[in-house]
Amino acid sequence: MDLSIFFAGTAGSVPTARRGLPATLVRLGSDKVLIDCGEGTQRQLVRSVGLPEITEVFLTHLHLDHWLGLPGMLKSFELRDRTTPMTVYGPPGTQELMEVMRRTVFGRLKYRLAVVDLEPDAIVEFDGYEIQAMRVRHRGESYGYALIEDDRPGRFDAESAKRLGVPFGPDFGRLQRGETVNGVTPEQVVGEPRRGRRIVFSGDTRPCDMVRVTADGADVLVHEATFTSEERERAMETGHSTAAQAAELALEAGVELLALTHLSTRYMGREIRDEARAIFPNTEVPRDFDLIDVPFPEKGPPELHRWDPSRPMSVAPAPGA
Repeated sequence: MDLSIFFAGTAGSVPTARRGLPATLVRLGSDKVLIDCGEGTQRQLVRSVGLPEITEVFLTHLHLDHWLGLPGMLKSFELRDRTTPMTVYGPPGTQELMEVMRRTVFGRLKYRLAVVDLEPDAIVEFDGYEIQAMRVRHRGESYGYALIEDDRPGRFDAESAKRLGVPFGPDFGRLQRGETVNGVTPEQVVGEPRRGRRIVFSGDTRPCDMVRVTADGADVLVHEATFTSEERERAMETGHSTAAQAAELALEAGVELLALTHLSTRYMGREIRDEARAIFPNTEVPRDFDLIDVPFPEKGPPELHRWDPSRPMSVAPAPGA
């Protein structure tokens, strides 16, 4: 299945002319999962890839810049005669917040909306993957999330099966399903299971051991980098990370690609990127509407694509610099 990460908003706390508030759309096959929904998210999506039929929203925490776009988006879905159910997940307090919003802002919806308060270390299972919550170090109860795809069966060696006397046809499928055929076992013709892909989202956090452990060997780590090291004390006071701290964590975890988001308004992005790349070279700082494709490991590494504003709903290859 195709897997991609679309950055609808990459600013921290306050929007700028170039960056909207936090919102990241994960597309895995036909599933569309939104991580956070800052103010203006639906407008950001309409301007770029369109407003898709998002079925799950995962809030990292309940600071305004991470959820204020959700009530309006829920109402827009109703105005489009949506019938598909939606579930909003978040840390404790999410249910209470959304009930207040229902009573005062968007009212009763014609489609089913479920809201779930997640416990730390909760696992939400989907078809072929799961999303794990992890408690991180921010102000108040805050979570990061890891999308972990199921392992895939090993490659089937058709030539070996033929040499062992298995005729082409239904018996090939039986071997791939784990059955023994004419004395030939699956282990003889099917390789080792291939690991599924893993994407980790830190949410807002100071450097955190839980993120480090969960991100071990991840294909992509999407980590906040609100400040550079010149503002290290400010980062600690506010429960955020510097670009260097995020890069150090990515290096220790051995991730394939580090993507830095949640930038303070004082930075354009280059300062954050350069500080991180000095420690972890395979770092990108996505702009709004950029996209990371995450192929299966044997197909190649994750790759950032830049959005081409002259061609809506399209991306252009990222420059090498």
